[in-house]
Amino acid sequence: MSPARTPRLVAVALAILVVATGCVSAPAPTPGPTLDGFFDQEITWETCGTGVECATVRAPMDWDDASAGEVELAVSRTTPPEGSQGSILVNPGGPGASGYDFVRESISYVASADLLDSFSFVGWDPRGVGRSSAVSCLDAEATDDLLFGEWDNAYDTDAWIDELEAAESDFVAACEQNTGELLGHVDSVSTAHDMDLLRALLGEEKLNYLGYSYGTYFGALYAELFPDRVGRLVLDGALDPTVDAIDWFSVQMAGFDSAMNAYLAACLESGACPFTGSVGDAGEQFTQLLDSIDDRGLESDDGRTLDSATLGFAVAAALYSQRNWLTLSQMFFEIDAGDASTAFAFADSYYGRGDDGYESNSFEAYTATLCLDDNFQTDDYTVREGLDRIADAAPLVGGYFAFDDYGHVEAACTQWPYPPAQKPVEFDAAGAAPILVIGTTNDPATPYAWAQSLAEQLESGVLVTFNGEGHTAYGNGNRCIQSTVDDYFLSGTVPEVDPDC
Repeated sequence: MSPARTPRLVAVALAILVVATGCVSAPAPTPGPTLDGFFDQEITWETCGTGVECATVRAPMDWDDASAGEVELAVSRTTPPEGSQGSILVNPGGPGASGYDFVRESISYVASADLLDSFSFVGWDPRGVGRSSAVSCLDAEATDDLLFGEWDNAYDTDAWIDELEAAESDFVAACEQNTGELLGHVDSVSTAHDMDLLRALLGEEKLNYLGYSYGTYFGALYAELFPDRVGRLVLDGALDPTVDAIDWFSVQMAGFDSAMNAYLAACLESGACPFTGSVGDAGEQFTQLLDSIDDRGLESDDGRTLDSATLGFAVAAALYSQRNWLTLSQMFFEIDAGDASTAFAFADSYYGRGDDGYESNSFEAYTATLCLDDNFQTDDYTVREGLDRIADAAPLVGGYFAFDDYGHVEAACTQWPYPPAQKPVEFDAAGAAPILVIGTTNDPATPYAWAQSLAEQLESGVLVTFNGEGHTAYGNGNRCIQSTVDDYFLSGTVPEVDPDC
């Protein structure tokens, strides 16, 4: 799956946020004697920026056994405004994206002035992520070798899959050695319980929440486990939490192909396009580029070689936002001229890789969470079978993107040292207050059909459609989406019908 991380790219506003599923029921523990020490703690806030406060919260490592140790959660919030209506918890997705940084650095560009004047926005790094108790696997050099290193065998061959599985075995062993018991407790059910702890410590009777991409999964889990504590929940770029891992990847990768076709159509109409002819012709030219890139030996400034998987990854990263389309065309022109710099900039921004190494552990947290949230360990798919299915569903971009995304996750998770977490078998959140579910009609990372499905599954789900391109909708400048979400948070107003923005 592709996450949503919140990458940075020079001259490009690239926001990446992402997703997974689950099955099996789990009870929702309520605060009892062994949990009192966590629910009774006081948050000590300290200024950590203009109008922002930060703190650390303790949570049980294992919510079924509070005596088994604890984790730390890094939390940030905008200073509560005068006359505050309370808090809105925020998560930007991933899994693996930093909500702590999202609130500190980006919330003023995302939330409307009305909401900022009425609520304190609270972000946190979920367990396993960033400044919280974090997953740790490889050092920067070894991570580069895994993500950007050259293979002895060609992609999509059985010999390459053998190489990949051996490399992932080393990766998994490093995660287990460097992370310890935490590695078995970075699942999203545990995160949903952490969210309820934060709700209680913030003094809120009910949870108000804005979740993007994979953050919609956190929100759906919360609503299912704690329906009576649901306040106002907005799930933007929703995933379908009942979809199996291989179905998830196949549908998502097809979504990137759909977004690529939309880009090609706009590119050809622009008069300054690196491709020619019809959209079908342009797609064939793009495929020829991908198929030829492994033999060209284009290098980054630091000596990494651009191959078809990294190029597919870079294209997928760019497709998260329509704002990147001009830069995507520039990237193709540069590649034609022998320059791979923009391609690596897109790929690096997705992985959180900076000039001095990796700025986050989003790649490790992404993998670890998916291994516990999904059924990779119990399904019948091999890496080969999964890649073949994805290639059939998404031959344009997704099949190449899958070498570095699905291939990595499948090969790692089938060797994971901890079993998948137990999770609900259904997501109706019976008795919960109305929940807004936002879907973008040509969202590449969380296809619109998932938002439709989640809104239908939730007993109180309300579908809000954004007709457009890109991943997620609130905060991207559409007045209809903004007013719908703002009215809901500010006054509880729920659309009688889909506003079809």
